[in-house]
Amino acid sequence: MIEKLAIVAVGGNSLIQDPTDPRIERQWQAVHQTSRHIVDMIMDGWHVVVTHGNGPQVGYNLRRAEIAAKEGLHELPMDIIVASTQGSIGYMLQQALDSELRRRGVNRTCATVVTQMIVAADDPAFQNPTKPVGGFMTQQEAERYQAAGWDVMEDAGRGWRRVVASPIPRAVHEINAIQALMLGGYVVIACGGGGIPVIRDETGMLRGVYAVIDKDRASSLLALTLRADLFVISTAVEKVALNFNTPEQVDLDQMTLAEARRYIDEGHFAQGSMLPKVSAVVDFVQNGGPQAVITDPQNLTRALRGETGTRILPA
Repeated sequence: MIEKLAIVAVGGNSLIQDPTDPRIERQWQAVHQTSRHIVDMIMDGWHVVVTHGNGPQVGYNLRRAEIAAKEGLHELPMDIIVASTQGSIGYMLQQALDSELRRRGVNRTCATVVTQMIVAADDPAFQNPTKPVGGFMTQQEAERYQAAGWDVMEDAGRGWRRVVASPIPRAVHEINAIQALMLGGYVVIACGGGGIPVIRDETGMLRGVYAVIDKDRASSLLALTLRADLFVISTAVEKVALNFNTPEQVDLDQMTLAEARRYIDEGHFAQGSMLPKVSAVVDFVQNGGPQAVITDPQNLTRALRGETGTRILPA
């Protein structure tokens, strides 16, 4: 039996720390840094299942596909792009985690599961795209792409981004494989980019759809399904804050469920930024999860000791 299981959701942006310099060698530096903090948790007695975002990476792949289409190459559908980022980011995490574990004398194998996520074909999100993907644009650039058929929206005061549908994940299709690997002692990387959104067609066969699932929501579902002891979201800030980026900013050490719901209703968290993260941890805790933590990668270990981060508790 695994006594202490933590699901750790790593943001896609944390692997591209400087949007002006997204070179692969810089991504390797970031993933090695993140892996050191995850291995700190493993050394502290946690069994960790890692999930990750892929927003910037999906954006780069979309852009490459658009450029390549002008040269007569075939287009890539969104489900294939999500699958390819699961493989590439999973590979980087596998290798970096393996290296850090070996450096510390720990004999553990890391494995990535390319994960499909079941969604409902009639999910309202398909009629109202809201999930940001790709890099930031000026309003002028956004208007130009909108005229070309993109859905765009302003993202938390940081610029404009392309948006796609973000349906609610209903089930982790490869959950049995993930659980078997986990119980076998593997460090598992799963549900990358929220998982590949798929539906069952009229014959019962799986089929990918043009969408991106929010990785925090998918990670929350995975944590609940595996009955995790802890759900951690690793993001760009050390603590969740009220009135973020204003003179009235207040950093939060912890929130109860009631407080978190009230802050959401009061509009403290931006749609494309902190809102999906707080909503995901609320969903985890209100459905029986013991606790959740939101913090940045470099403070993961300190947050687990209660020294920093924002902890979300039932009451």
